[in-house]
Formats: sequence, C-alpha cells, structure tokens
Amino acid sequence: MEFKVNSECSEKQSSDCIVIGIFESGGFSPSAEKVNKISHGYLKGLPQNADLQGKAEQALLLHHVPHVAAERVLLIGCGKEEEELDERRYKKLIKKMVNTLKETGAKNVFCYLPELKVKGKDIDWKIRSAIEVIQDVLYCFDHYKSTKTLHALNQITFIVTPTQTKAAQTAIQEGIALAVGINEAKNLANTPPNICNPAYLNASAKKWAEKFKNVRVSVVNEDEMKKLGMNAYLAVGQGSKNESLMSIIEYKSDKIPAGTKPIVLVGKGMTFDSGGISIKPSQNMDEMKYDMCGAATVFGVMNVVAELNLPLYVIGVLAGAENMPGGNAYRPGDILTTLSGQTVEVLNTDAEGRLVLCDALTYVERFDPELVIDIATLTGACVVALGHHMSGLMSNHAPLAEDLLHASEQSGDLAWRLPLGEEYQEQLDSNFADMANIGGRTAGAITAGCFLSRFTHQYHWAHLDIAGTAWRTGKEKGATGRPVALLSQFLLNKALAQKQGA
Repeated sequence: MEFKVNSECSEKQSSDCIVIGIFESGGFSPSAEKVNKISHGYLKGLPQNADLQGKAEQALLLHHVPHVAAERVLLIGCGKEEEELDERRYKKLIKKMVNTLKETGAKNVFCYLPELKVKGKDIDWKIRSAIEVIQDVLYCFDHYKSTKTLHALNQITFIVTPTQTKAAQTAIQEGIALAVGINEAKNLANTPPNICNPAYLNASAKKWAEKFKNVRVSVVNEDEMKKLGMNAYLAVGQGSKNESLMSIIEYKSDKIPAGTKPIVLVGKGMTFDSGGISIKPSQNMDEMKYDMCGAATVFGVMNVVAELNLPLYVIGVLAGAENMPGGNAYRPGDILTTLSGQTVEVLNTDAEGRLVLCDALTYVERFDPELVIDIATLTGACVVALGHHMSGLMSNHAPLAEDLLHASEQSGDLAWRLPLGEEYQEQLDSNFADMANIGGRTAGAITAGCFLSRFTHQYHWAHLDIAGTAWRTGKEKGATGRPVALLSQFLLNKALAQKQGA
C-alpha cells in the first residue's frame, strides 16, 4: 500500500474514487461542498433516502458524478455536524471507508476525511491514525493458506491544505513505520508454535537486523544461562525439546551523545504455554501461541525505531521459552534460585512468565539502563479487571508511568495504571522461600506485578500486562499488534525531547 499527500484540487484529477464526508440533515464537509459546486448541485439533488442520511458510518457510493474526474465518489456519513468527532469515531469512519473501498475494486483513491475536526487532534495524528487503521483493516495472515487474499486498493492520497503539507508528509512517514511495526508484531504472533519457537524469534531478529547498520543482535543460550545462574528462566523451558533463548536487539543511533543510557524493552516470549504440569484446559489452548506477544511487541517497536532512525539508544529483549509438561518439566513445590539470588517457591507452573521475566529483568541491569519496560501477556486477572480495551500498567516510578499513560492517550492504544502497594506484596509470602510465584486468586494482575517489582530495584521500571489487548479471540482470532503504537509513541516523545534538548 502506497500513501501520498496532495494539496491540489483532486476533484479535477483522474482517480478511481474520492472519499468525502457528509453530515446528518444534509450538512456537507468542505470537500463535499466543493464536489457539489463542481457537479452543479448534484449532491444536493440526490433524494434524502435511507442511503443518504449522513448518519455515522453510513456509506453511499456514487458513479460518474457530473464534472468530477474520479470514476466514483464515496460519501461517508459523519453524524451530526455540531458534534465534534472523538478519536474512536474518527477511526470508525476510516474503517468504514476501507471496508467499502475493498468491495469496489478501486486502486487509486483520494481521501478527504482528515479534514474532519477531531477533538484535540491535529493533521499529524489524523493521518497517522488513518494509516494505522487502513493497514489494520487490510491485514491478512494467509501465509499458510493455499489461496491468498487479494485486494485492488494500492494507493491512498490524503488531501490537505498547503499549510498542512509538511506535517502531513512527516505523518505519512511515521504512520507507515508504525504500521510496518504493528504488522511485523502481528506476523510473528500469528505464526504457529510448531514454527515459531525461541530459535525462530532469534532467527527473525537476525534476518531483520541485516537491513540496518546500527542494529546488532546477540543471543543468550541455555549454557550461558546456566553459567549466569538464570535458574528460574531455565526451569520454565526444561520440559520442552526447544531450547530457551534470550535474543537481544541493540539499536544505537549515531546521533546520541556519548554516555547515553539505553531504554530497555523486555518482552515475554513464551512461544507456547501449555501451563506445564499445572496444565491449562484444552479449550482455546491453541491461543497460547500468543503468549509470546510481549516479545512480538518488542520486535515490532524495534522495527519502528530503526525505520525512523530515532535519535535513541534502545535495547529490545525477546525472552523466548516454551512451557511444556514432561518428565523433565519443573513442578509445583520446586524452589528456584533466581539470577538475583532471591528464591521462589513454585506453586503453579502456569505462572511461568514472571519466572522468565524476573531473570531477564535482573540480566538487563548490566546495561545500566535509563529505564526498563517489560511487556507480557501475564495474567488472565488483568483481562477480568480491564477487559480487552486497556492494557494494565504498573510502575515503581510515577514520572515513567505518567509518560506511558500520556503516550497511550496520544496513540489511542490505551493503558490503565494499577497499584503496587505493600499490602499486595504480602500475598506472595512463602513458608519455604523468599516468595511464592503466585499470590492467590484476588488481585492477580497486581500480585504478578509485585512479583516482578522485586527484581527491579536498580532502575526505573514499568510493566505492561497485555493479556487482554494483544490478540482477539473467536471468529476474528488474531494478533492485534498492541501495544506497539503505545510504546512507539512513548519513544517518539523521547526522541522529540532528545532533539529539543540538543
């Protein structure tokens, strides 16, 4: 898909379709007024039937509108003119546009929808968000289907005013990079677990890194983990024939000052989670290939950072492992000595992600990070608390939490902060070790965050529980690519601050 920006009069330029907005009670957007004028009142003359009421997300496709060069004109209902659009409604209009265009066979489209007023949002946001929605609607994971999904649509030009052109061009660059990063995360997450194992994660990172001179990939294998004392990480994967591998992607811009500390992203990469000895119910267990969506997110974000060549130092960790039952699997009742030296009593082998992450979080201390963010499909309890709308956020540093929440609002990839009080820490008490790996049924997402917080005393840290947002279930089963947009916005903000401080 190709995206362009144009400030010229597209009604007089040849194209397959132009897309304009109309409102209830016959109200026209500025572009619709132009088309109506050029067509000598053709739009006003249309009967106000059920197909043309201007209600939100209605669509009407017109063919051969008089004096308009485009073969078709697509009218998108935008609701009441006096009601300013919010982010969600704007994205729904873009989605309606794409779904309608897919059925027309149109290849080359001029889109005026970014002219619509969206509360608190500028042209940059509107175009970036449009690209993100368009690519999401057109995304299809058909790698393993004998018949591929095809669509004609291959170019969308956003029509803006001359004063908006520069910002719009930047927005297209960022929007394309973001969409690529999201799609890379989706592709990795949707890959079946018989193919996507920890070695596949590492190979994917290495192959991708070949495109960039400032990206380096290394790996910590099981032998190195044993030497280091990463016993919690190793325990989780010891029931699987697939070796646990922690892949490390290092991106370092040549535009950063000497001595800059890295931002570290740690992604849980359980390429399949059976639950181990504490085995999961068989229903929907196929979806446990998505337990590596944290690692997929990190990979997607690293794509965005490298494509935009952001003036940052970012390290991405893909903490790959597979949790399987077997004669060599770890058990409930085992006590593990973590890389930090703290001991953990295993009460449930299905609380495995935190055991992998705790050693990974200790490992990254060696990078002397500015901050660390871990991303994990960690708890079903977070889905109960926040549903599938928001990711759970916990942090030991209020300014970092605020920056992430601000980025979530900017991107529309929402998160909600949960507490990390001492009273929750007490739920992790163990009779036989420094802590247990679960804290009981209540506040499960929070006690999981509390567990991780015990391994993050050396730096500012935040935890994103994406169990409810990383994939869709049921008929529309598939990875969402969240929270690539949130973290990419966070890093774009960091890059802007770095530029302004230079």
